[in-house]
Amino acid sequence: MTLIKSISGIRGTIGGRTGDTLNPLDIVKFTTAYAQFIGGKKIVVGRDGRISGLMVRNVVVGTLMGMGYDVIDIGYATTPTTELAVRMAGADGGIIITASHNPRQWNALKLLNSEGEFLTAADGAEVLRMAEAEDFNYAEVDHLGSLTIDDSYNQRHIDSVLALKLVDVDAIKARKFRVCVDTINSVGGIILPDLFKALGVDYEILNGECTGDFAHNPEPLEKNLQGIMDKMKQGGFDLGIVVDPDVDRLAFISEDGTMFGEEYTLVSVADYVLSHTVGNTVSNLSSTRALRDVTEKHGGKYTAAAVGEVNVTTKMKEVGAVIGGEGNGGVIYPESHYGRDALVGIALFLSSLAQKGCKVSELRATFPEYQIAKNRIDLTPETDVDAILVKVKEMFAKDATAQVNDIDGVKIDFPDRWVHLRKSNTEPIIRVYSEAQTMKQADELGKQLMQVVYDMQ
Repeated sequence: MTLIKSISGIRGTIGGRTGDTLNPLDIVKFTTAYAQFIGGKKIVVGRDGRISGLMVRNVVVGTLMGMGYDVIDIGYATTPTTELAVRMAGADGGIIITASHNPRQWNALKLLNSEGEFLTAADGAEVLRMAEAEDFNYAEVDHLGSLTIDDSYNQRHIDSVLALKLVDVDAIKARKFRVCVDTINSVGGIILPDLFKALGVDYEILNGECTGDFAHNPEPLEKNLQGIMDKMKQGGFDLGIVVDPDVDRLAFISEDGTMFGEEYTLVSVADYVLSHTVGNTVSNLSSTRALRDVTEKHGGKYTAAAVGEVNVTTKMKEVGAVIGGEGNGGVIYPESHYGRDALVGIALFLSSLAQKGCKVSELRATFPEYQIAKNRIDLTPETDVDAILVKVKEMFAKDATAQVNDIDGVKIDFPDRWVHLRKSNTEPIIRVYSEAQTMKQADELGKQLMQVVYDMQ
C-alpha cells in the first residue's frame, strides 16, 4: 500500500491503514488543510471515472461543506474541464479527484488555485505543513457550506475549444476524418464523442464505458496500446487517439497502426501553432529535443523547465511561450488556459492535418527523428536517492563533452544524446529517461546509468 504526499497533492492506493494509504481520514485532513489555506467561499470539485471516485468525492465534498465552502460539483469531468470550471465559475479553487495514469487501485487529489492552475511549490508545501499540524477550525452549524450539482461544464469546455482562433472547424469538417479512440473506461468516453460531433468527425470508441475498471494499463504508452494499434492496422481510420483517465495526456497512432510517438504530440501541435504565431516554447527536462529543433526552425527560443506541470507553466509565463507542455503527451496552450488539455491538443492536431491535407504518417516524417527510452528503478525504504544523484553528478562533472543540469534530479546532456534521472512525484520510483538517434543507443545510455544506481544499493 502506498501514500505519496507532495507539493502537487496527495496520491495513494485505496484501502489499508491510515497514514499508509489514501483513506477517508487522510482525505479529510488534506482537504481541510487545502480549504483553510485557499481562503474564500467557493470551490469546484470534479472527478474521473475511477472506482473509488464516488467515495473520495463524498468525503471531499462533506469536508469542504464542513469548512463553510459552497461546493460546485461538476461530476464526471476531465482535469482540464475542472481547471476551466474554476475560472468560469469565479471559484476560489478546485479539487480534481484523479490519479491520472496510475492503475485502478490508485486515486488522488489535485489542488487548484483561483486561476484553475496547480498550486505553486511553495503553496503546496504550506498545505502539507498545515495538514501535518492538524490545527483546524470547522464552521459552526449556521455557517456550513452548500452543494450545487452542475454538469454543464463539459459542453462549456468544448465550446471554448471550438472558439480558439487556430482551431479550424471548417477545414476539419471538410476533411471528413474517421478516428478510432481509446478512452480507457473513464471520462474521455463522456466528453470526446461530443467534441467529435461538433467537429464533424466520424469516430469509433474503444473502452468507452466510464466504469473505472480499466481494460488495460491506463498509461498511454505503446506497450499498453496493442488493442487500438491492431484495430488501426485493419484500416478504415485516418487517425488513432489515446487519452489517459483524466484526459490531460494525449497520444496519436498513425493510419497504418504505428505509434506517432507520445513525445511528438507536443512537437506536432507546437509546429502548427508556431507556423501561425511567432513565439517561444517550453517543455520539461525529460522531453524530446525535437521541440527545440522545431521552435528554432520557426525563429523562436526553446527553454527547458523542471518536471511537473506547474514548473512548466511558470517557465512559460516567464519566457512568454505561445505553446508548451510535457513530452508525455501533455499540450499546454495559453490561449485556452495554463493546463495540459487533450481536447485542445486534438482540435489543433486535426486542424494541422486538415490544412496540410496529408496523412498522419506523412506529417510525422516531417519532424526530426529522436528516440526516447523510458526506464524506471523501483525504490525501497533504504534507497538514498539524494546520494545516488550526487554520485551521478560527480561522475560526469569533469566530462568536457557533458553538460550537467541539476535543477530537477540530474540530467546529462551530450552533443548527440542525453539522460535524465529524477525521483518521481507520483510513484515510488526513479525515472530514467534517455534520448538518442536510435532506440538502441538511448536504451544503452539509460541502462548504463541504471547500473550505477544498482551498484550503489
